[in-house]
This record gives sequence, C-alpha cells and structure tokens, in this order.
Amino acid sequence: MPDKLLEVTGLSARYGKVNAVLEAALQVGAGQIVTVIGANGAGKSTLLNAIMGALPTSGSADGLVVYDGQQVQDWRVERRVAVGMSLVPEKRELFASMTVEDNLLLGGFRRFRAGERDWRDEMENVFRLFPRLKERRAQHAGTLSGGERQMLAVGRALMAKPRLLMLDEPSLGLAPRIVREIFHIISGLRETGVATLLVEQNARAALQVADYGYVLETGEVVLHGPARELADNPRVVESYLGLGKGRKA
Repeated sequence: MPDKLLEVTGLSARYGKVNAVLEAALQVGAGQIVTVIGANGAGKSTLLNAIMGALPTSGSADGLVVYDGQQVQDWRVERRVAVGMSLVPEKRELFASMTVEDNLLLGGFRRFRAGERDWRDEMENVFRLFPRLKERRAQHAGTLSGGERQMLAVGRALMAKPRLLMLDEPSLGLAPRIVREIFHIISGLRETGVATLLVEQNARAALQVADYGYVLETGEVVLHGPARELADNPRVVESYLGLGKGRKA
C-alpha cells in the first residue's frame, strides 16, 4: 500500500443503544481509491460519518481515526476539513436556490477565510473535470439533473483541495449512463493525487475503479483485499455482483 493517509482501527458507532458499526478497521493510501461495499443498512454511511466526525446528535463513536499521522477522532468536522478531509454525503446537500458557481465558491470558503489568495483558481480545475458545470455555472443548483447535482457536490468538495475525498453512494438514483460517467470521473481523480474512500451499493462499478476494497456486513468488516481479488471472490460474486458461476469476464 502507498503511504498511509488514513488509518482507522477499532471504530464503533451507535445510535442510542443500537450498534451500527462494530470495531471497523481500514486503511487508505495516498492517491488510492478504496471502496467499502455492502448491502443497504450495512452501516456504510455511518462508517463514513464517523470517520468525518459528522454523526447526528443521536449518534456516538469511539475508536482510532488517524489522518496523515494525526489522531483526529476527537476533532470537530471543521478542523478535519481544514487538514484536508472532505465528505460528499449521500443527499449531496447543495444549496438549490444558489447558482452552480456560488455553490462551488462556498466549497472554497475555508481557503478564503484562511487567506489563500489563489483559492478561486481551483474552480478552473473543477470545470476541467466537469465541463457540464462550466456550461451551467449561472444555473440554479435546484434545476440540475441528478447526475449534474452529483458532479456539483463532488466539485464543491474539491474546491477545498482535499487530500482525502469521501464519497457516500455517488451513483444513487442515477441512470446507468450517468453512473458510468461518474465512475469514470472517480477513476480520474487518481491523476489529481486525491485519495478517495468510496462507499457504494453498486459493488461491480466500485470494484472496477478501486485499488482495494472492504466488505461491510451488519456493521462489521468481513472481507477485505485488492479490488480485483474481491471481484473474483465467490462470496462477493454471490452476494453483491449478482452473477452466477457461469459469469463472463
């Protein structure tokens, strides 16, 4: 594995007395794409939120979260963002009444507040990744298609220049053609040097773009390994890829 950017050990999360994640452990190397796959309700989103410190008030977590050599499990979300962690939530949480460009500018607000003079320049990099956003820069976010909203959510996160980008179900609710486009973009993030932690129900697409994968079942990591090996694992094939023994390569 490349130099470890994120290392999670013994991470548990709960809502009240209900356990959602149990003693999870995972690693993400610098510039790597790592995926967590599992069925709906397996605890994937909770895992991401716990890593980011973004659990709702009804939730709590314990365990070790080490980012770039620093223990961050007790840090507030804002401090984690400041050191290069970024989360794109499942619901995307865009400002529908604001333009595409204004949503992107908000993504860079932390850098503006920190006095970075070139913080606006990142928008051109986002537009190179997502030409459609450039075409719609003056359009209200609420009028975008589902795929365009997902592009905007990722682009807004990239405005903060994260070293670790966490994506929660980026393909949810999108047409197959748009799903392919989104995963092509995720694969291309390697070239930017950004590490990606990808949570997905679409196991086939996730394992195709990822370097390494984890399988989460009822809150526990039950399998992990190189993505290509997981894609050929009979248990993964049977449970998550929807293919029988006679599957085609």
